[in-house]
Amino acid sequence: MTEFRKDKIPTKLLWVDLEMTGLDAQKDVILEIAAEVTDFNFRTLGSYEARFQQKHDVVVDRMQKNIWWRDYPANRDDFVNNLSKGKPLAEIEKELLAFVAEYFGEEPAILTGNSIHNDRLFIKQWMPALDLKLHYRMLDVTSWKIFMQGKNGVDFEKKEVHRAFDDIQASIAELQHYIDWFKSQP
Repeated sequence: MTEFRKDKIPTKLLWVDLEMTGLDAQKDVILEIAAEVTDFNFRTLGSYEARFQQKHDVVVDRMQKNIWWRDYPANRDDFVNNLSKGKPLAEIEKELLAFVAEYFGEEPAILTGNSIHNDRLFIKQWMPALDLKLHYRMLDVTSWKIFMQGKNGVDFEKKEVHRAFDDIQASIAELQHYIDWFKSQP
């Protein structure tokens, strides 16, 4: 694991979203990934997107075991029909390692997004070299959501798109919404 000093203050965030066949990192597979680097004002510095090449029978089998996919038939069909157009896992991991190195160098890459802990489990399982380049600290927008709903009754209405790049944009907008709410308070 890469050593990161606690006193090294990050200047950027690494937003990541994965689309998977399910939520079990041991059994499910990654279908799509998007990554975006922003500063702390959420200005985009760089972005990356890729679809994973997966075996058709594995994806269909896992999707059939996950009721969630029945609610998103357009996404399901798009993924299933385009599996051969994806890149191999090793190639995506190599590209992501280069992406992180380009934008973070020796700075800690703080993984950021909604329910990012689960994405981290998939990264750890399927892209262990990338996992070693990520800081152990993460910024989870879902934690903000729980606090804002429970403490302040503040909600953020988010479109349910479930595509990696779109979900990152929604996560950034959601965190900005909560920050703006705090700024508006006397």
